[in-house]
Amino acid sequence: MESRAVLRHVRIAPRKARLVVDMVRGKPIEEALSVLDFTPKKAARLIAKTVRSAVANAEDTQHVDVDKLVVKSAFVDDGPLTWRWRPRAHGRATGIRKRTSHITIVVDERGAE
Repeated sequence: MESRAVLRHVRIAPRKARLVVDMVRGKPIEEALSVLDFTPKKAARLIAKTVRSAVANAEDTQHVDVDKLVVKSAFVDDGPLTWRWRPRAHGRATGIRKRTSHITIVVDERGAE
């Protein structure tokens, strides 16, 4: 039985978070957390937090063995944009888009398909 965790409205661009999510998709939990702990990116810290939450959800609701869990799917969706304005030459202004992300991690038991 699968379990999931969602981290919403994270203040990181989805493009940057997807680079890290691609590294852990399909891996066993222990290996995924090891990879994330040694990845020097901000997204790695946030994704590790979400993976640990999904594992805790699976352990609490389905009473599964944590050693048998694997990251079944992981994806990053766009969140809402926040606009800021930067003054430019000749009295103009250009917009700065502050992007946010929704990180979703789904864990399942190995061979549970």
